[in-house]
Amino acid sequence: MILKPLFSVGRRKSTIRGTERIGGKMSAFNAFKANVPVAWSPNLYITLVRGIPGTRRLHRRTLEALRLTKCNRTVMRWNTPTVRGMLQQVKRLVCVETEEMYNARKQKDANHRALRPPLVVNHHPAPTSDASA
Repeated sequence: MILKPLFSVGRRKSTIRGTERIGGKMSAFNAFKANVPVAWSPNLYITLVRGIPGTRRLHRRTLEALRLTKCNRTVMRWNTPTVRGMLQQVKRLVCVETEEMYNARKQKDANHRALRPPLVVNHHPAPTSDASA
């Protein structure tokens, strides 16, 4: 694992960046790691992973144009230069996936939630057939 500095370089040096692994917790971006190779896709799946309050007005309007209003919501948009330019503006607020990445993540979630055979615990020991009697 490559360690990155936990503190951002800026006005306040004590500000902890939210995109790093801090105290054993994973950031929101790590939930969207690519499970398949990244390839070109005609559609992009865009998920808002950071909250809107406190962001610039331009970024809020861009998210509104992308129809992203609530956190952890995903929308599908065509892969056009206009959409890619909008995503470039709000790249720290969103997570972008291709169709293959999105389908692989959904399949992984479905496998994780799938029913498994129940655990059967037998508290009574099996009768032993002793021939020493």
